[in-house]
Amino acid sequence: MAAKAPEEGFTAEPFVPERGGLPALRRAAAECRGCPLHRDATQTVFGAGDAHARVMLVGEQPGDQEDRQGKPFVGPAGKLLDRALAEAGIDPDRAYVTNAVKHFKFTRAEPRKRRIHKAPALREMTACGPWLAAELAVVEPELIVVLGATAGKALLGSSFRVTRVRGTVLEEEIHGRRERLVPTVHPSAVLRADDRESAYDGFLSDLKVAARILE
Repeated sequence: MAAKAPEEGFTAEPFVPERGGLPALRRAAAECRGCPLHRDATQTVFGAGDAHARVMLVGEQPGDQEDRQGKPFVGPAGKLLDRALAEAGIDPDRAYVTNAVKHFKFTRAEPRKRRIHKAPALREMTACGPWLAAELAVVEPELIVVLGATAGKALLGSSFRVTRVRGTVLEEEIHGRRERLVPTVHPSAVLRADDRESAYDGFLSDLKVAARILE
């Protein structure tokens, strides 16, 4: 039985198993109480995909559909991501996708109204960090594609600005591993853009940078 983290602890560390690979991590994450987000979310949404993927894509947090279905990137943003990956020359089925935060954070204007996405706080990203570190240690990707500002801050620190470094190749120490990263916007930002076609073209261009590294 997993140990319970103290409310003030804000860390998933006590819940992360030492061995067992992705299946063990996924089972353990379902019981995570490392921060208060688990209280309102339907379930933990752990990463999914190829356990030996050369590329890992890291987003912000699950959305409404992901929270309901228990899988990452199954909503509209996920469909756009799959399309763009395929067009860039990266097989979506050979990738591993996950989020910096594993529970859906949301607000409601009124009871029973639509759940509105709310960005996770730094302490929630930090609390969830041990899960992402464990995924990186198991998958050992050659490249991380950073999807949006929140994922970038979770991996690279609070000074990260996606607009400054998108489409570039970074090399940084991440959770004790030297990693190569290509930052870009989150696919949901493409969906929200006033000029969606132009935003998609920019997103695709960034993913093509990642594809060239994997050639």
